Amino acid sequence: MDDDEVARFEGVYRETYDQITAYAARRCDSPQDAADVVAETFAIAWRKLAELPPGREARLWLYGVARRVLADHRRKTDRRRVRNVELDAEMADLYSDPPDGGVGVSAVAEVFRGLSDDDRELLSLVAWEGLGRDEIATMLGLSRNAVRIRLHRARRRFSAALDAAEIRTSTHGRMMPAAGRSS
Repeated sequence: MDDDEVARFEGVYRETYDQITAYAARRCDSPQDAADVVAETFAIAWRKLAELPPGREARLWLYGVARRVLADHRRKTDRRRVRNVELDAEMADLYSDPPDGGVGVSAVAEVFRGLSDDDRELLSLVAWEGLGRDEIATMLGLSRNAVRIRLHRARRRFSAALDAAEIRTSTHGRMMPAAGRSS
């Protein structure tokens, strides 16, 4: 792009920014969403500068772009809401206490959340991401031995926290209330 095109874009931006922002703000649920719509609108205008009409028609063209960006934003938001409702239902099923007197995942999750950030991260990398010690060492910039020691200590602290919460693991790996504890 040459200097004239950059100057033209900057001029249109200065002249229309407040109007496009107000347009988006009146139609969005949050200021952050409006800011996203405005940013995407002007990003499109920059990419399609050759299509941007001259003079006062530039504002109308930008309104049209903002309208399409806003419609796309709403479709994404609607899809996200549907996914969140589905996920909330799945999580409620997953984290509710089991009817057979076992300890619910929520009790274990509460103990897990009580661990330090470093312990949670290490245990998560192993359990959730399926990473081995070498991979964790590379990722964290540590030696394999340092990872082995930190992982051992994290497991020990998690086990002690489970014991303190009177949660023990059955021979089948299922969390159970400790003897004498009701759930």
